[in-house]
Amino acid sequence: MKQYLLKPFGFLMFIFTLLSACASTQLDETWKDPSYQAHPGRIMVIGMAKNPLKRRLFEDEFVRQLNAWGSDAIASYTVLPDKEQNDQKIIAEKLRELGADTVLITRLVSKKTVRVYVPGTIYYPPPHYGRWRNYYDYGYQAMSTPGYMTENEYGVVETNLYDASNEQLIWAASSETGISGSNIELIKSYIGVMMKAMAKQGLLGR
Repeated sequence: MKQYLLKPFGFLMFIFTLLSACASTQLDETWKDPSYQAHPGRIMVIGMAKNPLKRRLFEDEFVRQLNAWGSDAIASYTVLPDKEQNDQKIIAEKLRELGADTVLITRLVSKKTVRVYVPGTIYYPPPHYGRWRNYYDYGYQAMSTPGYMTENEYGVVETNLYDASNEQLIWAASSETGISGSNIELIKSYIGVMMKAMAKQGLLGR
């Protein structure tokens, strides 16, 4: 299992802050092994995190959405105690015991901050052209808000699917996600993007 079990770059803290109203998940690129033509039957989901609660919430939502697409998914925390989640030998044993044919692993690769200029806005009241004086004054009645600089934080996330029998990579996705907020709905939205990408490449669906 050494090929696909990577040490976390950091906590999956970003999972709770994905997809703000003004920023969403951008799927940068995906890859699928052209020789793999099957549908994953049983998938073990591993969210690489040191925080037990974050790991559970993330894996549960991934399992829920995978099952909704017709797969049989298992959250790794239900069979792997937190202290064993980095033990590759135990993970391999659990995959065999459960009859899992694939393992899906997600991790945060990096973060970056982008400074963006937000232009000001101008609002004009309803015009009154009755007299030239009124029209002349109209130009001075525009109400405006000044422009300003803001910082947007993004997380680069990798989601990989591996064949449990030979440990080979089946499918991989790299995404860039705006980080803001703290709602469970943000987790659902991020995972939803992954589901659609997997389905588009024939990995999901009844």
